[in-house]
Amino acid sequence: MLGGKLHREYRFPDFIHAFGFMATAAIAVEAMGHHPEWSNVWNRVTVDLTTHDAGGVTAKDFKLAETLESLASKLQSPPERG
Repeated sequence: MLGGKLHREYRFPDFIHAFGFMATAAIAVEAMGHHPEWSNVWNRVTVDLTTHDAGGVTAKDFKLAETLESLASKLQSPPERG
């Protein structure tokens, strides 16, 4: 939580993967009728979720967060092993 919203920054291998995440997520987001506040800078996508008409975080936000996590996990690079 950050500023009363569910907050997450996703990092991807490059811009194409970050943009691909947003494009893929947009289909699911539209189907849910619940739109995130998000931004993209190169390989990062920052997402904030809140239900504005409810005045805070609701079950809709947690459901969308689960969906975004699932989509992102398919596009993010595996953790480096050292």
